Amino acid sequence: MKQANKYRWVILSIFFFFMLLHQTDKLLINPLATQIYKEWNLSDTQWGAISTAALIVGSVCYPLWGYLYDRFSRGKLLSLAAFIWGSTTWLSAIVPSYRAFLVTRASTGIDDSSYPGLYSLIADYFPPRTRGKIYGFLQLTQPLGYLIGLVLATTIAVSLGWRNIFFITGSLGILLAIVMFFGVKDVPRGTSEPEFENVEQITNFRFEWSKVKDVFKKKSLVLLFLQGFFGVFPWNTIIAFIFIYLSEERGYLESEVLMTMAPAVIILALGYPIGGALGDHFFKKSKKGRVMVALTGVLTGALLLFITMNIPTSARLLFGIGLGATALFIPMSSPNVTSTVNDIVLPEIRSTAIAIQYFIESSGAALSPLITGILADSLRNSQNPSPRGSAILIICISAWILCGIFYMIMSRTITGDIDDLHAELGKRAGLSKG
Repeated sequence: MKQANKYRWVILSIFFFFMLLHQTDKLLINPLATQIYKEWNLSDTQWGAISTAALIVGSVCYPLWGYLYDRFSRGKLLSLAAFIWGSTTWLSAIVPSYRAFLVTRASTGIDDSSYPGLYSLIADYFPPRTRGKIYGFLQLTQPLGYLIGLVLATTIAVSLGWRNIFFITGSLGILLAIVMFFGVKDVPRGTSEPEFENVEQITNFRFEWSKVKDVFKKKSLVLLFLQGFFGVFPWNTIIAFIFIYLSEERGYLESEVLMTMAPAVIILALGYPIGGALGDHFFKKSKKGRVMVALTGVLTGALLLFITMNIPTSARLLFGIGLGATALFIPMSSPNVTSTVNDIVLPEIRSTAIAIQYFIESSGAALSPLITGILADSLRNSQNPSPRGSAILIICISAWILCGIFYMIMSRTITGDIDDLHAELGKRAGLSKG
């Protein structure tokens, strides 16, 4: 038992570095916006299309990854995802034209949708009472990867160029594929559930399509799916346009962009584990706890972003403080959404359920960079003094208000759905003991 407990921390460490380097590679393109814009003389619509194309491919691949993870070894499939990441990044580094780059960046969406199996496997290594903190820790990798990408783009990439940076990150993906192939072991699905704590031999329940259909009968999960469609709009809008917004509409130099964004991203990173820990804390007190933390995060983030984006361009220190305050609340819902899916879905279809969640999120989010680009271009034509800033604000505030409404409704259904899951797990534990 001690050895198993020790090994789960090894797994967590491998997954953390996989996600950190993968997120660095995925998000690196946005701090490199100025270089890539200049190389092909892009419009905002063309730039938005690059992110949208990758998100569309990723959303299409989510159901496939989810099905494969619930049927086969999650460790081996994650190794395959790392290899695809490395290969497609290399292709992006060698293409000669915008159209070819659009295609190769779209292909990176294949591995971007590989996380459901990782989250499902983590759920089988760690019990429900700690999952929020664990998911929050893993999701630190998104803002930290963003920060590493920002540093690389504003330092090394200035001399090496954006193509050579992609060669480096692509090579790291292939190296991690080897590590994960030999180092990540699968475990029986449902191992960490409290009902199976004293059960020596856990029945390995198999994936069945009929169980997937039952997912859509859970009211809380349907509401999670609905909020997920809008919930990732803000993140994808911000990461696609914040750098070009700061440099062109607020007049920041590259060094000033780094000094402004670095603290905000560090605070954003803290928001993930803080949100996960708060979710775990209030979940112990009430089964609505995670939902209420997520609700607080999106509504507070919306209010603070509105205030921050209306700060005058001359008040740079005040703008930085506002951006940091907003960044703390933006990610709080994320670890609680992933934990809530695991709280209400049977172990053998969790990868599929998370994949459905992310498929719906990506389906909506895939449109957000393109919509933001089109909106910014249209506002520019109407003589708006800050078209990108206005577009960011409109997209983010609208999305977060809708998410808040769905979370409010979900707070009325979540308790019953959690109770239903544990009633079923209790029956299974009885059968295994018998």
